[in-house]
Amino acid sequence: MATYVLSIDQGTTSTRAMIFDHSGSVISVDQREHQQIFPRAGWVEHDAVEIWDNVQQVVGQALAKANLTKDDIAAVGITNQRETTVVWDRATGRPIYNAIVWQDTRTQPIVDRIAQGDTHRFADTVGLPLATYFAGTKIAWILENVEGTRERAARGELAFGTIDSWVLWNLTGGTEGGVHATDVTNASRTLFMDLKACEWDDTILAEFGVPRSMLPQIRSSSEVFGTVASGPLAGVPVAGILGDQQAATFGQAAFAKGESKNTYGTGNFLIVNTGEEIVRSQNGLLTTVAYRLGTNPTHYALEGSIAVTGSLIQWLRDNLGLINKASDIEALATTVDDNGGVYFVPAFSGLFAPHWRPDARGAILGLTRFSNKGHIARAALESVAYQTREVLDAVNADAGVDLTELKVDGGMVSNNQLMQFQADILNVPVIRPVVAETTALGAAYAAGLAVGFWSGLDDLRNNWQEGQRWEPTMAPQERERLLKNWSKAVSKTLNWVDGDVV
Repeated sequence: MATYVLSIDQGTTSTRAMIFDHSGSVISVDQREHQQIFPRAGWVEHDAVEIWDNVQQVVGQALAKANLTKDDIAAVGITNQRETTVVWDRATGRPIYNAIVWQDTRTQPIVDRIAQGDTHRFADTVGLPLATYFAGTKIAWILENVEGTRERAARGELAFGTIDSWVLWNLTGGTEGGVHATDVTNASRTLFMDLKACEWDDTILAEFGVPRSMLPQIRSSSEVFGTVASGPLAGVPVAGILGDQQAATFGQAAFAKGESKNTYGTGNFLIVNTGEEIVRSQNGLLTTVAYRLGTNPTHYALEGSIAVTGSLIQWLRDNLGLINKASDIEALATTVDDNGGVYFVPAFSGLFAPHWRPDARGAILGLTRFSNKGHIARAALESVAYQTREVLDAVNADAGVDLTELKVDGGMVSNNQLMQFQADILNVPVIRPVVAETTALGAAYAAGLAVGFWSGLDDLRNNWQEGQRWEPTMAPQERERLLKNWSKAVSKTLNWVDGDVV
């Protein structure tokens, strides 16, 4: 009897397979990092073939570690880095170019051209501003810059997908009948999906010069997409897909209007469920799809997206050699009593919510001879909390009612110093669940619901358990001083890119 659900969590820096039981407890996990490719300043790429190879390896290893077979697995769920774009040849199954990652900023000229002076030109339809962040500009770049691509796309030879579509297509057979589909949450991150209809918008596709034939079919987040064609999971249904931040929201059991979460991963993403209502932000947030279960109504959300948080710690490790492993950052930061006046604004891809300033670039400010690597480490961690405060202020302004607590998840929430500082700078309690890696759990929930492994949302709510809570302890005047200096630091990063600086 199948008593578990397997989740494939394909993230920005690594790929994991996690196996969950009915209580939502982790039974097994395997994880592999993949290469981060930086061809030039502002460009970020992944090898999509390497990612697919890693998917196969982590699935096999997760099953082996738990001594399980396909007969033990009721369904497979997929969650993914959302806007990262792959275009591949339908006949050979080979990508025609590296995957262009959501952090990549090379498409700013395309954004400027299509925006015609108004980055919110399509926002009423798609809920998003025109920005390099989203998949649509990345497809346009490939069509315009990879030789012969536009002609091949017009002939129907090429397929586009965010990483969920790439993994699904390969899982279900690839060139031998692979399913070319995506779910509403990932489709809502392309700039091409009409939020109300949950269908591709032909007028916008024409503006971008993207043939509709390249695009996957849009389906719900919880239904049987197909079955695994081969390998250790052959015959198991693939029954759930959610973009990573929506999956984390689902894994936090934030199913109802007003419920929220903040994920601390490569970037930070705060999502507030707005129910069946499409809410337009007046404060720099994105309007997006939260989930759709089968034929039930679509649920929407407001999202505050921060480009660089966890990846800043990776940068300190890989580019500067300041630490040997990411977990060392907390110990280094605790070697100093405070930030020593140092502020680190990690605008490596410009600033996302709530600023949306592609002209910004990263800066470390307030340096003196007193400053040391402990201050830089502390400033890096504190930058995560400051950016989250900016997004939470925007959420409160849009919602009209202040959030009274923040549920958190993701890799960085194991950092107790960061979580305490986050509670202090927000002045609300911060709550971590027992299962902090809720992204994989959310995809498992979506898949399990589709095959009856879980009976409904109440079944999932009953699984959520509080793990740890941090209460704010900082004096109000100290909080205001730190936030004032952070705002000053952010102002110094603006207007850096002006045509002659990349």
